[in-house]
Amino acid sequence: MTEKLRLDIPILLPGVPDTDDACVARLTSEIQGREGVEEVHVAAAGPGEPAQLCIHYDPSAVPLPRIRELVASAGARITERFGHVLWQVEGIAHQRRARTVADRLRAVPGVLEAEASAGGLVRVEFDRTRGSEQAIRDALSGMGVTVTGPIAARRPAAKPDRVDKDQVADAHAGHDHGEHSHARGEKEHDHAHGGVLGFNTELIFSLACGAMLAIGFAIEKLLPAAPGWLPITCYIAAYFFGGFYTLREAIDNLRLKKFEIDTLMLVAAAGAAALGAFAEGALLLFLFSLGHALEHYAMGRAKQAIEALAELAPRTATVRRDGETREVPVEDLVVGDVVLVRPNERLPSDGFLVKGESSVNQAPVTGESIPVDKRPVEDAATARARPNSVGASSRVFAGTINGAGAIEVEVTRLSTETALAKVVQMVSEAETQKSPTQRFTDKFERLFVPAVLALAFILLFAWVVIDEPFSASFYRAMAVLVAASPCALAIATPSAVLSGVARAARGGVLVKGGAPLENLGSLSAIAFDKTGTLTEGRPRITDIVPAEGVSEEDLLRVAVAVEQLSDHPLAAAIARDGRERLGRRDVPQAHDLKSLTGRGVTATLDGKPVWIGKAEMFGADGIAALGKASAAAIAKLREGGRTTMVVRHGSNELGAIGLMDTPRAAARDALAQLHALGIKRMIMISGDHQKVAEAIAKDVGLDEAWGDLMPEDKVEAIKKLRAEQKVAMVGDGVNDAPAMASATVGIAMGAAGSDVALETADVALMADDLSHLPFAVGLSRHTRGIILQNVFISLGVVGLLVPATVLGLGIGPAVAVHEGSTLVVVVNALRLLAYRDNRR
Repeated sequence: MTEKLRLDIPILLPGVPDTDDACVARLTSEIQGREGVEEVHVAAAGPGEPAQLCIHYDPSAVPLPRIRELVASAGARITERFGHVLWQVEGIAHQRRARTVADRLRAVPGVLEAEASAGGLVRVEFDRTRGSEQAIRDALSGMGVTVTGPIAARRPAAKPDRVDKDQVADAHAGHDHGEHSHARGEKEHDHAHGGVLGFNTELIFSLACGAMLAIGFAIEKLLPAAPGWLPITCYIAAYFFGGFYTLREAIDNLRLKKFEIDTLMLVAAAGAAALGAFAEGALLLFLFSLGHALEHYAMGRAKQAIEALAELAPRTATVRRDGETREVPVEDLVVGDVVLVRPNERLPSDGFLVKGESSVNQAPVTGESIPVDKRPVEDAATARARPNSVGASSRVFAGTINGAGAIEVEVTRLSTETALAKVVQMVSEAETQKSPTQRFTDKFERLFVPAVLALAFILLFAWVVIDEPFSASFYRAMAVLVAASPCALAIATPSAVLSGVARAARGGVLVKGGAPLENLGSLSAIAFDKTGTLTEGRPRITDIVPAEGVSEEDLLRVAVAVEQLSDHPLAAAIARDGRERLGRRDVPQAHDLKSLTGRGVTATLDGKPVWIGKAEMFGADGIAALGKASAAAIAKLREGGRTTMVVRHGSNELGAIGLMDTPRAAARDALAQLHALGIKRMIMISGDHQKVAEAIAKDVGLDEAWGDLMPEDKVEAIKKLRAEQKVAMVGDGVNDAPAMASATVGIAMGAAGSDVALETADVALMADDLSHLPFAVGLSRHTRGIILQNVFISLGVVGLLVPATVLGLGIGPAVAVHEGSTLVVVVNALRLLAYRDNRR
């Protein structure tokens, strides 16, 4: 006999960023090998609840207390040993520098993995038994990189109980995954490259190089009577300013036994100086350093689009405490506070309305172009107990803009846990996630640069074969070094990915890195969950069919008593509509609710068990089969496209309830747009009966409908589709989490209101609106096209310049074309920031 145990991952591994974290894999692996443990996997628990570790074990081989002890012990050991940091830094201005920094960090003892981005983000995983956070900081400092502030790690939302500041502080201590608040002062360090003259030092040095070059050239050509050492001095000064950062990068690379682009440029400039062509060498360094500085600026533009999100939330909030109204920093807000929001003010925190009515512009967070009307919750106590079940008409988010009415909002999330804070952090983290094309170009460069050096070395001996002086062969070899340096290729993909992620975030779509962005743009199939995705997720009772001798009132009283204990959308519909039909009649109290995943629920009422669920639940796992009358009623309801629930109390079948979920108004148009974008196959996968699934699919315009699927069946269906083609899974991120994880790309809807959706998805549509999906797919396809264009341009320029320099093209023109191509790919990538959202 096998039993299951579920434990919250944040309790086992305090502060772990997400279920993809390596520590979760380590914990799973360690427990899996234990005697009596049959299977270990990660499972999403429910709306707003943290992900859980599910352990299948044999109680005859290992008792439950021992399992708990083993898991807790393993979690404690992993927490103590492994740490993660995610830091905002200054001193990384371009992608080549980011790659060098990451490589140097990987060489630090104890570092298991390191990534860095040109936007100034560093992510490191390290083993505390062999290294430390201070050693990582020292290594960064030795490279001229300064940590300016940590990025807050993602954590499950706090429970909706009022807590004091000391409790909040205690809750944030523990597992070192970079869990600190995101400093507002980070923008002051905007993409700094560090230096004696501030974050513009590289640009200033580059311009100084150009000035020295121009002065030296002017003296040489216009003042022939001037001493010969004067222009040479100017050129040497130009070498100093232009080669300062290039030399540092080259030295770092040589320490790692690597030959990168900066090394090639430095060798070429030194070669020009050796030939006495100081002017051309200085021109090379000037254009190369200027290209770096402008690249830094252009990448900063994309980064600013992301950082602008962090500035949306106000710095202070007007809060009512102890009968007084006061203004406090948003960081001091605690769950349960009531904040006052005046007309046209930005909301300081996530929460729900308790007083006042207004329309709220949610575009900054969800991308919705039309303000959404908001009204107070009907029952504040229920909303406080289940904040994630609050309807969209009463739920609000930090950073959104209030309309003409004054409102009061009860806080449900700390400032570091708001939807906006999570989006800012996740988009920032996305910079460090490489796309498939970027991984390819990185590998290509590592092979290409040594090949270029070998070619240049061979060309040094061209004078042996052809009749020319050694100086001419040397000059040609240096020109080839310049022409073949893949500078544009290094920046081609990162600049496009950063711009695409930034544009998506501005449109209410969260994309977690380059890989999901590229994969989303190459999809040919999309699978959809039904409830809450293609339908409104707010079903209503349409039919009540009592069994013979049972009144409609008796059937509803039992159904409402049980279903009011559940959070499932169908349960909420039965509880809500059932109460309306019962009027003022009393509803009894049920208890001991248990969910039978994918089938229904069971509870106890008046000392007898109650089962409510699909017809298929009955006749399996020891539950008595349905009678003929109930089976016939279910069949008739399903023929009409109804979702059905059978109610049994003890041994008495009370009857069946039919429900209908309304298809989303935007579903048909959204699916038509997806077809137009090239999505050839769209399938609905549902736990509902096949006929119900087919009725909804036909209504919204889907190609196929697969019904009668349990959660594990959905996973197998996605795996089957993925074996045939690239497929995305669109769901709510809760019950669909396993299927989403199995797809090429997992897409969650309504993620602004769901912690689980944000955690589990590769792509999250912040608004509960299917019309955002065509925008996301269209932007991804456009991004993929830009990436391919950039790669083609960068490789094409190298392919043209190399033979041209071999045939005699000088260093000066080669540098101009070479650096020009770098700027072209960056500007091309920045076009993504202006991608048009056809929804508006």
